[in-house]
Amino acid sequence: MVPNANNAESVQNITDSADYQQQTDTILMQQYASGDLRAFETLYNRHKGGLYRYFMRHIPESSLAEDLYQEIWNKVIVQADHYKPEAKFTTWLYTLAHNKLVDHVRHLSVVNKVVVRSHCDEESESPIELNPQPMHNDPESELSSARVAESLQLCIAQLPQAQKDSFLLKEEAGLSVKEISMVLNTSFEASKSRLRYAYENLRQCLQVKSGRAIL
Repeated sequence: MVPNANNAESVQNITDSADYQQQTDTILMQQYASGDLRAFETLYNRHKGGLYRYFMRHIPESSLAEDLYQEIWNKVIVQADHYKPEAKFTTWLYTLAHNKLVDHVRHLSVVNKVVVRSHCDEESESPIELNPQPMHNDPESELSSARVAESLQLCIAQLPQAQKDSFLLKEEAGLSVKEISMVLNTSFEASKSRLRYAYENLRQCLQVKSGRAIL
């Protein structure tokens, strides 16, 4: 994806590809707003994988997920001139993505209302960490790992929407609980509680499907 920019010639270019990779997201956005197309390409390549997986986890129809994914990058292009680094770029990016998903769900009239209780006061932002099993170079181990990965995708799809949102923003986008609460417009405690329930539900689901605890 390469956006159009009318004032690219007026930009003071970063001269080396390695220099682009070393720049923060905020600097790259500011460079792109000034017309630097390579800055946008660097941003796109840096975040395309996580954002695409975020949509794919939410929407089983790949063509629709692809459309929404492309719409978000179009929004980034259109809104570049108005971007203000008041929050991390990833927080802003995934706020756009979440709002797009909400609009889509509302359009289909299938809003999944989830009542989330926030009665647990956990000290850790991610109370349960993913502990992948060690890999072995044999077909049986690879097949087992593939089955676990497939089971995990099914379990994620079964999460209540609020928990799925929080989990994917944590695992796919790498956001902190504070940043997740900003994206989802919820309190810190509610976001932390949703994460806790998401990990717990995934642990139970995977144990049922695989016969052993994974998370």
